[in-house]
Amino acid sequence: MKLPSTSQEALAGDSGLSSLKRAKREASFKETLVKENKVNRLGIMGGTFDPIHYGHLVAAEMARSKFKLGKVLFIPSGTPPHKDRSDISPAGMRFEMIVRAIQDNHDFDISALELGRKGPSYTVDTLRVLRRTWPKHELYFITGTDALREIFSWREAEEILMMTEFIGAARPGFDASDFLLEVQREHPETQRRIHYLEVPALAISSTDIRARVKSGQPIRYLLPEPVRLFIQQHRLYTAEDNII
Repeated sequence: MKLPSTSQEALAGDSGLSSLKRAKREASFKETLVKENKVNRLGIMGGTFDPIHYGHLVAAEMARSKFKLGKVLFIPSGTPPHKDRSDISPAGMRFEMIVRAIQDNHDFDISALELGRKGPSYTVDTLRVLRRTWPKHELYFITGTDALREIFSWREAEEILMMTEFIGAARPGFDASDFLLEVQREHPETQRRIHYLEVPALAISSTDIRARVKSGQPIRYLLPEPVRLFIQQHRLYTAEDNII
């Protein structure tokens, strides 16, 4: 199977990183998709990933296994419309942290699609590109339960739910019954496209990691060691004299 020309649009984007490094990763991803057309279910994990941590990785791996996803594609957002943060780390650094976090897992890959987009990063725009690129693939969008509860307030929510299945990664013991009842009552046609997945590592959060770094507390074992070393090397989230 030959990929359509829009595959470059789906996997590219100006992340501010080495074009050679990005090209190698994107070529690897495309080759895997093409080979015998094995990937018929593609997981999508979006977010700021500032920084990426084990909660993200465990959720992606558990979703890949349970829903039999051929690949999980991490897509860091450029300007997230639902977050009011002026201190988001540069796109290139967030991209590089993901590269380091997933480098030993061939079932994970990364796209800079949203990083090259001007203006807010809307999920519907990203899904349109992915749907045009791989029209025969089933898309599974992996997100946290807090974000999932807000899905009907997203831009073009009905179109989004027609383009992808949703996997809501939840902490153990999370009660989703009220939300599912709302979906059944207000949007019954989408009920079977929303799934919940219990993920034990979701007690970890990027917000907490940034706060710990800022106050000089350790973050070792909350995220992959190459990511921790990158944060330390570039003094992300911290004063000059803090040691993480």
